[in-house]
Amino acid sequence: MLFWIMAIVSVAAASSMIFMRKAVYSALLLATVMLSLAVLYASLEAPFLAFVQVIVYTGAVLMLFLFVLMLVGVSSTDSLVETISGQRFWSLVAGAGFMGLLVFGIGNTTFGHAAGLKDANGAKGNAYSLALKIFGKYVFAFEVTSALLITAALGAMVLAHKERTSPKATQRDLSEQRFKSGAHPGNLPSSGTYARHNAVDMPALLPDGSASELSLNPYISRREQDVDRHPDLDGKTEIQAIAEDVEAVQEAQK
Repeated sequence: MLFWIMAIVSVAAASSMIFMRKAVYSALLLATVMLSLAVLYASLEAPFLAFVQVIVYTGAVLMLFLFVLMLVGVSSTDSLVETISGQRFWSLVAGAGFMGLLVFGIGNTTFGHAAGLKDANGAKGNAYSLALKIFGKYVFAFEVTSALLITAALGAMVLAHKERTSPKATQRDLSEQRFKSGAHPGNLPSSGTYARHNAVDMPALLPDGSASELSLNPYISRREQDVDRHPDLDGKTEIQAIAEDVEAVQEAQK
């Protein structure tokens, strides 16, 4: 009974995963499929495969998928433009082959005799018998599969690697580019105010053009006004500079 319940859950989750528009929902449904497979392995007296399914695939591989989705962006959508010629045709061929394999597997389990895992597990349990098979009879196939996985990982890194044609820009180069662009080299002021000076004792201007005294520290605003404190004001006092700033903002708003 448990087998049929988890089979329905896994098939429903796998079918829903295909039609989801957001990738993060598909990843969560994939986690449901993997957990359902773990329960199916446990119900078929294969506890080692059940633990591997949870620890390796659900706990490691799927978490890697989720991290990649979070880095790329949850709301990002995939492009529907076909970049490889004949991609749809070969996708249909692969889908038809997979469908035939699925029908053959279902027919074999429905009309054939289920052997079970009692003979395969033996008297020493599933983990011992599975290790004996992998590192005994099927050791060559196991090592070839490992070599193929390593080769695929190295090939992916080689394809993703990009040779740098120019030296990496240093912090000095980036700073020079900011100043040579002619734009404001520092951070922009907060929304709702106009900051026309970088000094902390020069008040910001509100959208109506009036000076905001709340933008100044009260201890700084109590200092005496001195022309020599701001050589960038061209000999004007702070009060005169603020008055000119207010007039400039009000003229810009007209």
